[in-house]
Amino acid sequence: MKNKVALVTGGSSGIGRCTALSLRDAGCTVYEISRRDIPLEGVTHITADVTKEAEVNAAVERILSEQGRIDIAVNCAGFGISGAVEFTSLEDAKAQFDVNFFGTVNVNRAVIPVMRKNGGGRIVNTSSVAAVAHIPFQTFYSATKAATESYTCALDNEVRPFGITVTAVQPGDICTQFTQARKKTMLGDDVYGGRIARSVSGMEKDEQKGMKPEAAGAYIAKIALKNKVKPIYAIGTSYKFLSTLCKVFPCGIRNRIIGMLYAR
Repeated sequence: MKNKVALVTGGSSGIGRCTALSLRDAGCTVYEISRRDIPLEGVTHITADVTKEAEVNAAVERILSEQGRIDIAVNCAGFGISGAVEFTSLEDAKAQFDVNFFGTVNVNRAVIPVMRKNGGGRIVNTSSVAAVAHIPFQTFYSATKAATESYTCALDNEVRPFGITVTAVQPGDICTQFTQARKKTMLGDDVYGGRIARSVSGMEKDEQKGMKPEAAGAYIAKIALKNKVKPIYAIGTSYKFLSTLCKVFPCGIRNRIIGMLYAR
């Protein structure tokens, strides 16, 4: 897989940065797109905001001018918000979708024509176990990831005849700065009997005890470089099991279990 040209979004930190490193170590020529320039040896940074279509298109044009092709696109850019739905501003909810979902859409719209002309490519979208284990008080985050998975599966069927395959990966709890960067609102916690604070605090403790981003990045890079892929992968044995259970259990049972864990 040497000499593959890869584009990774969200490459300034966390899973995106570790994915870029793993692809570099696998012999790929790697470009990372993010708003912050935090140098990474052997990886070329391009400053761009994935929510701005013109900036994404310009980044892709630069890669094309320098390399002539893009073989792999990995969408890792994203952030989290938490709080009760009724107390979350519509502005924050839309911003969540703008980065986590439509940012991915912007990148893929830019790279698909390139891959189609070159006879193929691989797109990896970052989802979350929250796409199937719908997390209360992270409702909009869960919704963006569920949307990403539906989008991934449908898009894969659209572009597969061109030799382009699309897959999504589901990280679970990962110990990164994502936790500190989450935009939290405790508005209405008194109305909800302290359940917002308890839920978010519990989830953040789990995240800080979670998988190292290096392991997640290595897994995503491996998926990006596979010859054949499934539509969706969960990262880690425990999350593969959880993802399977969420699909097997009736929705009512699954939701009650998640409520007992995260909405008490």
